Amino acid sequence: MFSQDKPLKGAAVLVTATLLAGCGTLIGEGESEEAIVVGTTSTPSVLDPAGAWDGSWELYRNIYQTLLHFPTSSGTPEPDAAQRCGFTDAVSSVYRCVLKKGLKFSNGNALDAEAVKYSFERTLDIKAPTGPAQLLQSIDRIEVSGERTIIFHLKRPDATFPLVLATPAASLVDPAAYPADRLLESDKISGSGPYRLEGYRDGERAELVRNENYNGTAEVKNGAVTVRYFKDSAEMVRELKSGEVDLTYRGLTPDQINDFAKNRSDHPDIKLNEVYGTEIRYLVFNPQHETASEPAVRKAVAQVIDRKALVRNVYKRTAAPLYSMVPGGITGHTSAFYEEYGEPDVQKAKRTLNQAGIDRKVKLTLWYTTDRYGAVTAQEFAEIKRQLEASGLFEVTLEGRGWREFQKGVTEGRYPVFGRGWFPDFPDADNYISPFVGKENALGTPYEDSVLTGTLLPRSRKESDRGAASAAFTQAQRILAEDARLLPLWQGKLYIAAHKDIAGVEWSIDPSTIMRLWELDRKKSW
Repeated sequence: MFSQDKPLKGAAVLVTATLLAGCGTLIGEGESEEAIVVGTTSTPSVLDPAGAWDGSWELYRNIYQTLLHFPTSSGTPEPDAAQRCGFTDAVSSVYRCVLKKGLKFSNGNALDAEAVKYSFERTLDIKAPTGPAQLLQSIDRIEVSGERTIIFHLKRPDATFPLVLATPAASLVDPAAYPADRLLESDKISGSGPYRLEGYRDGERAELVRNENYNGTAEVKNGAVTVRYFKDSAEMVRELKSGEVDLTYRGLTPDQINDFAKNRSDHPDIKLNEVYGTEIRYLVFNPQHETASEPAVRKAVAQVIDRKALVRNVYKRTAAPLYSMVPGGITGHTSAFYEEYGEPDVQKAKRTLNQAGIDRKVKLTLWYTTDRYGAVTAQEFAEIKRQLEASGLFEVTLEGRGWREFQKGVTEGRYPVFGRGWFPDFPDADNYISPFVGKENALGTPYEDSVLTGTLLPRSRKESDRGAASAAFTQAQRILAEDARLLPLWQGKLYIAAHKDIAGVEWSIDPSTIMRLWELDRKKSW
């Protein structure tokens, strides 16, 4: 049984709503023999969980196991590889887990306490530039007691630590298969999750089959899943309509979503599902570059950007304007940017620049990824360029790059202003602020603020009742709005289009909006 001296409260819950009426929800009748094919535009960057803090997690969730997991419709973690876990002190700084008996990796090797310790220390030691080591930074040392007990000693109180343990940052790997000092370069993966990776073609597909050694909470409802990776949303939808793909996850454009929603008779065998998610899009200003380091420039951009027009003109209202880095639906959300800047106002922006001695057009180059968040990203940045240049205050150049090249440029600090998307690691306000601030963060843009990183975030992590942390997050969001180094744009919804013979779609998305492929099944009759 999962135990925790101070239970977490106030976590967000995701709700799935079916938009198109079909034959009703039917439960699958046992394991499907034919592999279910899932299409997505979110391609893994690496297969080693120590090397990626991005959409690669969607694959990791299904092939690697974690000590804890997020159950259906709940943001409170429960045991998975662990039999039980909980804080052993009153200040949330010592966390103890006991493993289930008889755990094995997919290659048959034992998964014991030493393997857990190795997995965490390896990620921290490798400290890959694009990896999740930062999420584990609260760990001071790890103690092993016997074959099944792991004790995490934290550097400081951190009530969010159980949430971190439920993310793919805490994926468990086999010490015999994964080198201690570098990332695994082969595709010979040995995890302990619901599936094992049977075959992999980089950028094309991942073939998953049921892991017979799995000992966790997931009830695997199919025998195999093939994930196909598309660079082009149009091709993905063509394959869905032709029946080569059973379900699409991530990457649908607003026009495609509206087509499925409004023109049901054109594709009667396909049903559209809407997930009320908490993904966000935002701009990042790197203060290591001269123009981006000028507060007046950042504030002027924040004053000009028209989020309502952006979601109307580009996203056709399949997204919502966002006025904080913490989205709606997450405890602690405020509209800090609206409170700071109000409605778009060119004259206010001009005064801001003039007061800083800037009386000429500001030249900006905006960078974005061309193949990570779907084809509509280019349209989004064209709209941002249009708005900024229409003000008469900016001269904008756009630069698009493929994900891996873009990510390399971000981590090397080459881009003064760039766009990013964020899918939550876990449903807590901390996860929309902490990853982006501090000397070392997920964006490669140092953001040190004594109040933000020295007082507010540490204070919030002492609160096991996450609702009680809201006051600290309110002040943190106000600081972010005043600085405008991070500029929120919109909050998205997640749409899944699936053939009507696919069951389990409504249960397949966890609270961090990652798909649990094991929930999918092929209906035998309907």
